[in-house]
This record gives sequence, structure tokens and C-alpha cells, in this order.
Amino acid sequence: RLPGMVPARCRVSTVVGRDSGCRLCWAACFREIEYMDVIRILLAIILPPVGVFLQVGIGLHFWINILLTLLGYVPGIIHAVWVIVKK
Repeated sequence: RLPGMVPARCRVSTVVGRDSGCRLCWAACFREIEYMDVIRILLAIILPPVGVFLQVGIGLHFWINILLTLLGYVPGIIHAVWVIVKK
């Protein structure tokens, strides 16, 4: 996401009356991490490609994650967490 853009699932922006740059909106949206996201992030730390697979299936990000994990475990974890959080 670009800075200043409101996530599509944000509900606070309608209450606040703004749709860009609202810090309250971003804080509320980041608190809405779902239970399955926590499971996916934990799996992404243990086996990064599994976390990406559960989020997006076998697609471009899955194969990128396998490559990053083979090149270095930490880049695979970073990419996996990014894919899960960005959804």
C-alpha cells in the first residue's frame, strides 16, 4: 500500500470522516489481525513457504518465497510475513 491510502476493510475512516492519512484509521486496522493470520505468521517463521501457501496458494509469491528461502532463511521469513500482513 502507498502511504496515505486507507485499507479497503477499514471502518474507522467513515467515523473519522477522512479517507487518507488518518493515523487512527491505520491503528485500528492493524489491531484487526485475525486468528488465522497469527497461525500463518507462526508457520511463516517455522516454514516460510507454508505460510505463503496458506495465504495465496501456489502462485507467483509462493515460488518467490521458495527461492528466497533457498537463498537465505531470513529473506524467506521476511517475504512470507509481508505477504500475510499485506493481504
